[in-house]
This record gives sequence, C-alpha cells and structure tokens, in this order.
Amino acid sequence: MTRVVAQGTFDILHPGHVHYLEDAAAMGDELHVIVARSVNVTHKEPPVVPDGQRREMVAALKPVDEAHLGDADDIFVPIERIDPDVIALGYDQHHDESTLQAALGDRGLDCEIRRATPLERDDELLSTGRIIDRILRQRD
Repeated sequence: MTRVVAQGTFDILHPGHVHYLEDAAAMGDELHVIVARSVNVTHKEPPVVPDGQRREMVAALKPVDEAHLGDADDIFVPIERIDPDVIALGYDQHHDESTLQAALGDRGLDCEIRRATPLERDDELLSTGRIIDRILRQRD
C-alpha cells in the first residue's frame, strides 16, 4: 500500500484545494493530509478559519482518508508518525524540493516528493487570498 501525505493551510476551501487533494490521492492508495497550525503559517497571512475547523473540513473531503493537525513545534512530527511513501506538494507551494528531501533524510525518512498539477480555470477563485480580497472589496 502506498501512503501519501499532502499538507497545507486549507483556509477557506476552494476548487484548487480539491484538485490538489485529488491529485495527491491518485499518487497512492491512502491519503493523509496535514493541516498547518496557524502558528506555523509564516509565509503568508495567517488563516482566518481556526485550526480544528480547517482540519474538520479537510477530513470531510472525498479524496482524504485521514486529516491531521500539524505539530505546533515541529512540522516533521506528523510526517514521522504517518511514515509516507510519497509527499505530494501543491503545484505552487513554497517548499524547495531538495531542501525538503534533505530534511526528510536527516530524520531517516525515505519518501518520494512529487508536485500536483495546476488547476487552470480563468473564471474561478483558486486562492484563499483572492477570495478574501473579493469579500473585502464587495463588503466595503
């Protein structure tokens, strides 16, 4: 059985999230998703939706076998516990694959890193930030 891990913030779910998780699920037999804790989101604005609620929403999605909250102190703890064969990165996630592979190796984790494909739709909002921006413009 091939175990896949996908991870992300998943704040205000949109079709891009679903596409990423469908791609990730197709990479193996079992998909585990790690939902980042707000305290670990430092590369963009912090999430609007609370940690537990984001995990609950991701867990409800059809491609997901199990959803986990990330560790507040060490982002690799859930990956060590799940022990995946594949880590599926979103096509636009900020992670550098060689740096991630080295960090996994330092932890004794031997898994493949793959990228999901982009979802290209001109008529849809495929970014939480864009959704929030539109809400603010329309409610201002």
